Amino acid sequence: MPFSHAGKAVFYMKKHGGDSLIQVEDLSKAFSRGSDTLQVLQQISLSAEPGELIAIIGPSGCGKSTFFNILAGLISPDGGSISLNSKKVPHLRGRMAYMQQKDLLLPWRNTLDNAILGMEIQGEHKRMAREQARDLLKTFGLEGFGDRYPQELSGGMRQRVALMRTILCKKDILLLDEPFGALDAITRSIMQKWLLKVWGQFGPSILLVTHDVDEALILADRIYVMTSRPASIKGSLQVELQRPRKITEPDMVKCKEYLLGLLEDELTVPES
Repeated sequence: MPFSHAGKAVFYMKKHGGDSLIQVEDLSKAFSRGSDTLQVLQQISLSAEPGELIAIIGPSGCGKSTFFNILAGLISPDGGSISLNSKKVPHLRGRMAYMQQKDLLLPWRNTLDNAILGMEIQGEHKRMAREQARDLLKTFGLEGFGDRYPQELSGGMRQRVALMRTILCKKDILLLDEPFGALDAITRSIMQKWLLKVWGQFGPSILLVTHDVDEALILADRIYVMTSRPASIKGSLQVELQRPRKITEPDMVKCKEYLLGLLEDELTVPES
C-alpha cells in the first residue's frame, strides 16, 4: 500500500491537456480580532495529478474550509504561493467552481434557473444557459423536475441541482466542501455514485473536503490528512484500488486503519 507525504500542490486543468496548472506551496493564513490572532493554516502544501479526485480530511475546525476559500479567491493568504501556469496570480476568484456545504438554492428559482445561476453570473445568455442545463437534467437524474422549486425536491435532488450548477460553470477544477455531509447515509451513498459518474463524464479535477473517512476512501485517488489547527499536512495516502470500492474489502480496511492512525493524535475529547 503506497503512502506518500506532503509536497507542493500542482493542480492541472485536465481539459487543456495539463497546460493550465495551479501551484500551491507553504500556504498560511491567520485571522486577527483586536489583539488576538488565530493561526488557521500553517505552510499547507499538496500535490495532485491531472484529473485526480483528491480528498482532504482532518479534525473539525482545522481550516479545511479556509483553505478552499483561499483557492476560490474569496480570501487572501498571508503567506505561501499560488501560481497559475507557473505565474503568480493576484486574484483566483472565478478560476474554480466552488460547491459549499449547503446547496444554497434560491427558493424563488426553479431547478433549471437555479442550475444556470453560475452561468448567468459569468455573463452567459439566459436562454442559451437554460438550453445547456436542460440537456443535463437526465444526466443528473432530474428529468421532469426542471420546473420544480427547491421546496418540492428531496435533499438528494437539491444536492444534484447544486452539483449540476457547479459543473455548468465549466471550470477545470471543482472545490467540493463537505457536499453530502447533511444527507442521511443511504442518500449520501447514492450521491457518491452520482459524483463518480459526473467526474467520469466531464473529467474535471476535484478537491473534496469531507469528515467521513469511508467517503474519502470510496471516492478519492489520493487523500490528504490535515493536523488540528493551525493546520498543516500530516500525511497522505494514494488509493490504488479499482472502483467501485467497498469499505469492507481487506485493502480498504488497511487504508482506513492508516488514516485513522494519522487522525488519532489530532482528535481531542472536550473535558466535561
